[in-house]
Amino acid sequence: MTGTETDVVVVGAGGAGLAAALSAARLGRRVVVLEKNDAPGGTTARSVGSITATCTPQQRAAGIDDSPAEHFEDMALFAGSLAARDNLELRRLLVENVPETVRFLMELGVELIGPMPEPPHRKPRMHNVLPHSRGYVHHLARHCRKAGVEITTGTRAVRLVTEGRRVAGVEVEAGGRREVIGARRAVVLATGDYSADAELKTAFAGAGRGVIEGINPASTGDGQRLARALGAEIVNGDVMLGPEIRFVAPPRPKLPARLPPGRLMGRLVRWSMARLPERALRPFLMMFVTTNLAPSHALFREGAVLINRAGERFCDELDGPQHAIPSQPERIAHIVLDARIAQRFERWPHFVSTAPGVAYAYLSDYLRHRKDIAADAPSLAALAERIGVPGETLEATIARYNASGRGGRPALDQPPYFALGPAKSWIVLTDGGLRVTSRLEVVDGTGAVIPGLFAAGSAGQGGLLLEGHGHHLGWAFTSGRLAGRHAAFAEPAPETAAADEPRPARQEAHV
Repeated sequence: MTGTETDVVVVGAGGAGLAAALSAARLGRRVVVLEKNDAPGGTTARSVGSITATCTPQQRAAGIDDSPAEHFEDMALFAGSLAARDNLELRRLLVENVPETVRFLMELGVELIGPMPEPPHRKPRMHNVLPHSRGYVHHLARHCRKAGVEITTGTRAVRLVTEGRRVAGVEVEAGGRREVIGARRAVVLATGDYSADAELKTAFAGAGRGVIEGINPASTGDGQRLARALGAEIVNGDVMLGPEIRFVAPPRPKLPARLPPGRLMGRLVRWSMARLPERALRPFLMMFVTTNLAPSHALFREGAVLINRAGERFCDELDGPQHAIPSQPERIAHIVLDARIAQRFERWPHFVSTAPGVAYAYLSDYLRHRKDIAADAPSLAALAERIGVPGETLEATIARYNASGRGGRPALDQPPYFALGPAKSWIVLTDGGLRVTSRLEVVDGTGAVIPGLFAAGSAGQGGLLLEGHGHHLGWAFTSGRLAGRHAAFAEPAPETAAADEPRPARQEAHV
C-alpha cells in the first residue's frame, strides 16, 4: 500500500461533502475529497432542490419579517409523534446557521427563487434552486477546485485508519488498488444515507423496508459503517421517508435536467418564470414536475386501481399500497383509471403530482410529457396491449373490481381508459445519522468524542428530524460548512503539529 497525506479528508462529494471541503480549504487547509461514483453530486444532484431558511435576501425583498426562533418552533409541527425523538441542539444549530448558508451558496453563484409557503410553516421559507439541483453541485465543485481541493472520483473509502483512538486517515480502493490517505487534522464523513442498503434498513426498520429499493442506489451507508467500526452509533435509524410510490425515471433525462447548471442559465430561467405568460412557461415546468415526483394517493380515493405485470389487482389501494408493490413481479405496478377519474384530474385540487412551490401536473400533462409512462386507449383490452399486460386478465380484474363493494368508490366503467406506470415503491431517504456533538464531532457509544472524526449531512444527522421540504438540503450544506470549519481547526497529531502550518487562505467569499 502506498500512501499520501493531507490536512483534511472528506468522504463523499455530495452537497455536504463539497461544502465541508470548501469551508476547510478556505481556511488554508489542504483537502482531498473521496467520491466512489464517477462524478460529484450524490443525492443533492437528484433532489428537487429546495432549501428552507429564514432571514434570507428573498424574504427581505418580499417584506417578510421572520426569525430562526420561529423556524425552530415550526419545525416541531412537522415531527408529529416523533417530536420527542428530535435532537433540539442540532435543530437549533440548523435554524441559526442556515441563513448564512443561503448567503454562502448565493455568493458561489447559486440562483434561488422564493420564498414559498409550506404549511405548517407560519411564513414562506422555502427557496428553490434554478435551473435544477445540479446547480448546487456545479458551483460548489467549481469553487472547491479554485480553492485547491483535490476531488478524486471512482475511489471508495473502505476503512478509517487510527493512531490510538484518533482517526488519522482513510484506506481507499480505486482501480483494484488500495492505499492510505493520511489526514493530519481530521476526516469528515459526508457519505449520505443508507436508503439503498438492505442490511442497515432491515436492522433498524425490519425486513419489510429492507427489501425496498432506495431511490439513489449509491446511498449505501458507507460513512455510518466506517464509523460504527470504531464504536459510533446511529440515531433514529428506523426513521425514513418511504416506501413512497414514484414513477420510473424517463429513459433519458428530460430537458430541464439537461440545462447547463451555471449562473447564466439560472438567471435566464428566473427571468422566464417572472415574465413569460403561464401558457408559454407551463410546458417547461411540466417536464420538470412529471419527471421527479410521486403520484397523488387521491387517485386511489377517487377509484383508480393498481395492477401488476400480470394484469391483476393485488391490494386495497386505500390501505398502504406502497407496501404491497415490492412483492409484485419486477416490483412494479400500473395505475388504471377511466374517463370519469381522468376528467376529474385535470384541474386543481385534483392533481396527479406537485412540486412544492413550482407547479401542479394533471393527467393531460403526463400524456403530453411522459409518453413512456402514460397511456390511453378506447378499451381495457387496447390499454392492456399498450402497457404490456394480458388483456383478458385486465378485463376480468376490472370486472371483479366493479362487482365488488369497492370501499364506496365508483366503478371503473367509463371508456376511454388510462394507465400511469410503471411505478415502484422506493425508500426516498433514511434519517439514521451518526451521533454527533454540536461541533459535528462523531462520538462513540459512551458519548466520548472520537478524535479526528466529523460527520455532516445525512451521515451526521445525529437524531435531528428533518420533515418538510428544504430541511435535508439545508442541513447538508449547513452541517457540511460547519464540519469543514471544525475539521480545519481540529488538533493535529503531535508529530505533525509543528509542520502543520496552514496555507494562506484564498481570497474568496467568506464561509
